[in-house]
Amino acid sequence: MADATHLAVQVPYTRRWWRYKVNVPIRVIVQNVMKTTIVHGRAFSLSNGGMGMFASAELNPGDEMAVEFTPPYSLPPLRVEAKICNRDGYNYGVEFVVDSAIQKQEVAQFCQHLSSLVVSCIES
Repeated sequence: MADATHLAVQVPYTRRWWRYKVNVPIRVIVQNVMKTTIVHGRAFSLSNGGMGMFASAELNPGDEMAVEFTPPYSLPPLRVEAKICNRDGYNYGVEFVVDSAIQKQEVAQFCQHLSSLVVSCIES
């Protein structure tokens, strides 16, 4: 009987951005005509295009909100506009909404600060 050799097949990474595992407190700000609601949550993954987060709020795909993070040893919080892409219970997939050069800079700054707190890279 011939030797069965298991070859590791390297699958190309198909996402637009690498996702990184983080564990960072965030604030989720939801505004509508009647009121502003602020919910505390945690980011558990991060990429240049969005994040995975947990928040005890009733949000649905398509809902717009802002995500706020205060970097360690820094006074002003960083805020990024975002929208809900998917939901599983209170875990949300969030896409950053970037319409201008200033917002692109804010997202890059937000990601730079959060990525300094990276635990590991997620490939799935």
